[in-house]
Amino acid sequence: MDAERWDDMYRSRDQIFSGNPNGVLVTEIGDLPPGRALDVGCGEGADALWLARRGWQVTAVDVSEVALQRAAASAAAVGIEDRVAWTKADLTTTPPPSGAFDLVSLQYFPLRRQHGDAALHGLLAAVAPGGTLLFGSHALADLAHHRSEEFDPADYYQADDIAPLLDAAWTVLVDETRPRTTPAPADTHHTQDTVLRAVRLP
Repeated sequence: MDAERWDDMYRSRDQIFSGNPNGVLVTEIGDLPPGRALDVGCGEGADALWLARRGWQVTAVDVSEVALQRAAASAAAVGIEDRVAWTKADLTTTPPPSGAFDLVSLQYFPLRRQHGDAALHGLLAAVAPGGTLLFGSHALADLAHHRSEEFDPADYYQADDIAPLLDAAWTVLVDETRPRTTPAPADTHHTQDTVLRAVRLP
């Protein structure tokens, strides 16, 4: 992950994202009792803040120092800074602690394919027994509009790549493509979400 490139993106505007939590997270996790959550690629922190307000203790990870500072300021402004640990790290090279989280959430996180799937296996291993993995991404058909010399959707994991890696220790609850529940960002073709929700057996 290119931290400098992400920092430059966040510096380009005072606010990049809407400030609202991702619709997949709200739909799929709203009924879960709070516990320990890992927010992978937290950006400006909307998902982490939503979880924290609902009682979760959140480790929110991003490679961008600019995004993390912005997110931490938002948490302090609403008095929940003690419920979120803002952490600069590249989880594609440094795996999170194994079995440490009741929820591991990857929302539109660009996880590049690797030989041996080491980074992906590290994220799966971070889910505690009884915990939930939630992966939300743009549908591949929507991403095709953004293919360029610098970005090829085929280089990144999709839900279809992850589900086959879940062995008998997992129960898949949701594995589908469905319409977005929130408006797509301006000038994009993101009309559908691909969602994978799975629970590691206790």
